[in-house]
Amino acid sequence: MSESNYIRQRESRAEHGQTRDLSYPPLPEALVVGTYDNHTHLEIADGENPLDYREHLDRASAVGILGAVQVGGDLETSRWSAEVASREPRLLAAVAIHPNEAPNYESAGTLDDALAEIDELASLPRVRAIGETGLDFFRTGEEGRAAQFRSFEAHIEMAKKHDLAMQIHDREAHDEVMETLVRVGAPERTVFHCFSGDAEMARLCADHGWYLSFAGTVTFKNAAKLREALSVIPRDRILVETDAPFLTPAPYRGRPNSPYLIPLTLRAMADHLETDVTMLAAQITSNTQLVYGSWEADAVTLPL
Repeated sequence: MSESNYIRQRESRAEHGQTRDLSYPPLPEALVVGTYDNHTHLEIADGENPLDYREHLDRASAVGILGAVQVGGDLETSRWSAEVASREPRLLAAVAIHPNEAPNYESAGTLDDALAEIDELASLPRVRAIGETGLDFFRTGEEGRAAQFRSFEAHIEMAKKHDLAMQIHDREAHDEVMETLVRVGAPERTVFHCFSGDAEMARLCADHGWYLSFAGTVTFKNAAKLREALSVIPRDRILVETDAPFLTPAPYRGRPNSPYLIPLTLRAMADHLETDVTMLAAQITSNTQLVYGSWEADAVTLPL
């Protein structure tokens, strides 16, 4: 794992109240109708007994998770995501320079080169999204914002050029992200990864036809605004994710996350919406395939 991802992992634990228990939670009850984890980071080793990406996926398959989108955030992780998706039929890839990484590349004088390589990776058949990209004003100060905006706008153009979905990272920058998407012109399939806005923002996203992806945060006791957003977004614009190894859903908040825990988040969402979990799973499966295409297309299983 890159140093930047290690820092994200460590800070995420502090922010989200990590307990001392670093063991992976038990497998939840399997879904009757399978669905997808549309945002995960399987390159990051986590927990007291870290899992290989194949172990993550084997556990996920056992509980009805049909596949996942493996997401990059810098050149190293984007290369890895594209490569592993090329030989693992249960994965598709997203590639990008994370908004917190853009100022680092800019200060090193290599942002243009990095963006050019992301553009090359985006042409690979199992790369189905540009992401995660966007704006993050929580970790990056005023001095890094120009690089974030430049990188974000370049990623938007890449997604449109390659007709790919785009996964948005938006932290403490709701207004600026929305304004940029409207001004530059959002890709046809735009996904707010780990949506963190309120019901009003959800309605605005729905008006534009954008998708909202809900992570384990929607299960947290203090996440009433997220559940309100979930209530107002049309069902055909809902996705689900883990953002593993971060944001583990209740009742295992703070322990390592993995795609096999999607059923916990999905059932909490269904309970809140007062709908049958199989119906919600079927809807989200359809939504996910509309955004990213088929996991079976271009799949080549090679010896590992």
